[in-house]
Amino acid sequence: MDQRKRPTIKDVAAEAKVSVATVNRVLGGSDAVRQGTRERVMLAAEQIGFYGTGALRSRVAAARPRYKFGFLLHQPGRVFYRNTAEALRAAAQGVVDAEIDVRTEFLDDLSPQNIASRMLALGAECDAIGVVAAVHPLVIQAVDALHARNVPVFALISQISATGQVHYVGLDNWKVGRTAAWVFEHVCQAPGKLGILVGNHRYRCQEMNESGFRSYFREHAPGFTLLEPLPTFESSAIAQEMTEKLLTDNPDLSGLYVAGGGITGAIAALRASGRAGSLVVVGYEMMDVTREALLDGTLTFVIAHPLSRLANEVMAGMVRAVSAPNEGGNVTTILPFDIYTRENI
Repeated sequence: MDQRKRPTIKDVAAEAKVSVATVNRVLGGSDAVRQGTRERVMLAAEQIGFYGTGALRSRVAAARPRYKFGFLLHQPGRVFYRNTAEALRAAAQGVVDAEIDVRTEFLDDLSPQNIASRMLALGAECDAIGVVAAVHPLVIQAVDALHARNVPVFALISQISATGQVHYVGLDNWKVGRTAAWVFEHVCQAPGKLGILVGNHRYRCQEMNESGFRSYFREHAPGFTLLEPLPTFESSAIAQEMTEKLLTDNPDLSGLYVAGGGITGAIAALRASGRAGSLVVVGYEMMDVTREALLDGTLTFVIAHPLSRLANEVMAGMVRAVSAPNEGGNVTTILPFDIYTRENI
């Protein structure tokens, strides 16, 4: 096409492989054009520099369905959940067939009573909600109440229901635990004592982490001694205290598995004890503090959620759930986890 000629509606139609009438209907805001066709016409206009691209863009945006999705995440001071929130916002902006308004709340009070209350409040304002929560009758009751109001609930990171009644996007945590165990078997110089930290056993992800961890040793490495897990209650300060206790009570400790919240506290305790680098330590999530701990040898191995992919899957699942509620079906998406050592970051 002559570059000096201003592109016309006919040129847009040819580029998009649609009729001139279709382009005119998109420009006029007609409801008779499918959203996918509108998007194709807009992209074609952008590619050839059509003078009416701005009008097309506004028409396409106005035709998109609008949804409000709410998310309840853990404490705002935890970098992992701030990163999760940012990934969700980015994923919402990348949805091309709907306009998504994301509302995120960070909860300091992780009691079942507060989580259930905030779920119901958020569900009253949103088309669907996502939540990181422990399994508890009050939480399940809130899920049932929201479902009765046709508000889909998605469990993020940790499953709420073992029966698949609640949408879930996250990892296969039993496999995560077995992978962590494999590391200890292959990196420890000899079988020894292993400490375990969990945030709260009511989080199914952490319960499955520990279950998979123990099952691997029963099957492949029975010579290791697995100590009873110590709870951190998702607190960095408590994780630091529990790590200090493990190190004091077990001077012959060979390794530490941080199977739940509090990784920053565990790292701080290891460094303060002077034993950082002498133990095999497996923890979770890639962020500045774990990256530095891998580099200086405090951590041996990190297992992490692929946050961008998780967020994209959540958005796609929520859009499907609210746009076609009568289709039914449970959304369960098991993501591959990322693995980091000092040599691949």
